[in-house]
Amino acid sequence: MKAGFAVVLGRPNVGKSTLVNRMVGAKVSIVSSRPSTTRQRVRGVVHRPGAQVVLVDTPGLHRPRTLLGERLVETARTSLSDVDVVVAVLDATAPVGRGDRMVLARAVAAVQGLEGPEGKERGRLLVAVNKVDRARPADVLGQLAAAAGAVEELCGGDLAEYFPVSARTGEGVDRLVDAIVERLAEGPAYYPEETASDTPEALKVAELVREQLLRRVREELPHSIACRVTEWEWPRVRCEILVERGSQKGIVIGRGGEVLREVGTAVRRQLPAGAFLELHVRVEKHWQQRPDALDRLGY
Repeated sequence: MKAGFAVVLGRPNVGKSTLVNRMVGAKVSIVSSRPSTTRQRVRGVVHRPGAQVVLVDTPGLHRPRTLLGERLVETARTSLSDVDVVVAVLDATAPVGRGDRMVLARAVAAVQGLEGPEGKERGRLLVAVNKVDRARPADVLGQLAAAAGAVEELCGGDLAEYFPVSARTGEGVDRLVDAIVERLAEGPAYYPEETASDTPEALKVAELVREQLLRRVREELPHSIACRVTEWEWPRVRCEILVERGSQKGIVIGRGGEVLREVGTAVRRQLPAGAFLELHVRVEKHWQQRPDALDRLGY
């Protein structure tokens, strides 16, 4: 049996969570078109004959402007410890920029620290150039070459292997998973075969609510929304939605409660039959900048 951990790292909105979901074959991370959708460290489990890969989905690495942003970046950074493989995700539709180079620099440093008992390197960096279904073949080749050049500048050696993939269609994803498995050491499985994720059920529901809100609100409001389950007496679940201003509360509720009804209906479709979901909106000023609020929300 081969088993181990692979962290998935990248800038916001490069498709990390969609890629993790594709590799697992189940929805373990919420996804949206909004940057910084992922706020928690999420583990998804890939089961293969004779192998188990625990994927660690992380918040996007970026230059933070709030205390929340600082904590998200720290979550991504600390996820690089105690892993066997690092998967850096780049976007095939956008040039390799400063943010990507920062991601690659952190990934290279982490991989160089993966040492076996004899001091030999155990893991290698796998660079996944995602969204190839939306890019021209020439552009994909250019991105692969640019990524290889950036890694060469960082470490002066052939440390990485490169994979053009599409998390949306699945193109190239199986080959990426095979490469991760090849780099794992022998050992017992970490999770039972039926496990897709170890995320607590209450957190899953809160994230599903936030995912549906992100699909319905605009501009800066997505960053001001946080969700947490405050009561769990199955099948009754109460979820609190936090915003930072009174005007945002009205937007989240919608005219006549329309937005909340749509969100509740969409979330219940993803829960076991009979679930009763209560949604409540509350204003908590400047929660993104307050340590006490972030601690309470688990960030």
